[in-house]
Amino acid sequence: MSQESVKAALMKSIAGIQASDGAAKVVFRAETQLEEDVRCSAKVRNFPTIIVDEPPELGGADAGANPVELLLVALGACQEIMYSAYASVMGVPLNGVKVNLRGYLDLRGLFGLDPAVPAGYQKIIFETALDSPADAETLKKLVQTVESHCPVLDTLVRSIEVSGQVSVNGKPMSIEAVAA
Repeated sequence: MSQESVKAALMKSIAGIQASDGAAKVVFRAETQLEEDVRCSAKVRNFPTIIVDEPPELGGADAGANPVELLLVALGACQEIMYSAYASVMGVPLNGVKVNLRGYLDLRGLFGLDPAVPAGYQKIIFETALDSPADAETLKKLVQTVESHCPVLDTLVRSIEVSGQVSVNGKPMSIEAVAA
C-alpha cells in the first residue's frame, strides 16, 4: 500500500467518524488459552494463532515471545504505524521507521519476593529512527503528533481502568472465596 493509499483509507475513516460519533467507538478483542506448562496460544480476529511462551529460565520452552516482550512489540509497532499514518496524512515523505525498545523488569516483583517491587516493567525506553528527507521543523511536528496520539504509548503512560473476573468450573468466583 502506498502513502497515498494509506492517506485515502485514513481520510475515509476520519470522514465516517465526523459523520457519526458512533463510528468512533470500537472494541478490539483477543482470546488466549494456556496450552501446556507456561506456553499459551492467542487468537486475534482471523489471523493464525500466536504462540506465547517463556524462556527456559522462567519455566518455558522458548516457543515464542513472552507477554512482556509482546508489550514492547506492541509499543514499537504502534509507533511505526502511527508514523506511517500521520506522515501520509501530513504529506511528510518517510522512507523508513525503526524502533528499538528495552524494558526493565525486576524479577523479585514477578516472583513476589519483595512487596515493594512491582511485578511489571519499572521503565521502558524506546529509540525511534526515522529516515526522511523532510526538514527538521516538519519532522518535529510529525514526532510531536505521533507521540501525543499513539494508542499504545498513551495506554502505557496514562492510568486506565482495567477490570476482570474469574470463574471456576463455569461459575463466577466470589470475593469471599478469594479472601478465604
